[in-house]
Amino acid sequence: MSNSKPISRRSMLRIASAAILGGVSHSVVVAGNRIPLTPAQTEGPFYPEKDQADKDVDLTIINGQSKRAEGEVIEVSGHVFNRQGAPVVNALVEIWQANKWGRYSHSKDPNTAPLDANFQGWGQVQTDNKGLYKFKTITPGAYPASPIWMRPPHIHFKVWVRDVIVLTTQMYFPGNKLNADDQILNRLSFEERGKLIAEVKDNEDKKSDVVKICKFDMVIQPTSIV
Repeated sequence: MSNSKPISRRSMLRIASAAILGGVSHSVVVAGNRIPLTPAQTEGPFYPEKDQADKDVDLTIINGQSKRAEGEVIEVSGHVFNRQGAPVVNALVEIWQANKWGRYSHSKDPNTAPLDANFQGWGQVQTDNKGLYKFKTITPGAYPASPIWMRPPHIHFKVWVRDVIVLTTQMYFPGNKLNADDQILNRLSFEERGKLIAEVKDNEDKKSDVVKICKFDMVIQPTSIV
């Protein structure tokens, strides 16, 4: 029999409120209970189709080029936790996304929006000893998934642990009106959707070119290798 205490009504309300505002605080285990997993989402058709020389944490500039990508510069960071709230160290986190105009650098993207030759589009980093990852990128544009469906701005994530994919998901931006009708996001429950909405705030460092700070924690399923 489990020794975990039941979650109080006050704790339940606190968890629900956090989900509505943009995601549960994954760094705390409430009343001994396991943290809910970050919901999985489809990989989509535009996962990078070939390797590239530059896939570092700064997607706004390609090594060897002087011009930066078009668009609003943002920082995307967060922690990777297991369900007990412990940080997952040395996990490989990768992101890929559309450019400012909603187009992927992919041969099968039918979008006629402009390509951005200065946008890296794909990056990878390993989590540190606190489970932290961090990227510099731009706010992606929306794009048509069908004649009657516009996908909201989002960033794709894939988390690997020792060459095993443990999570594939997508991060969304709060307040975007396209979130409400997105056919992929709305396959999830209200509570699950809240876990995929980033916490976004203005960057107070006016000397930086980063306009907004986006926080997106992820909770992965514990396995024998995590």
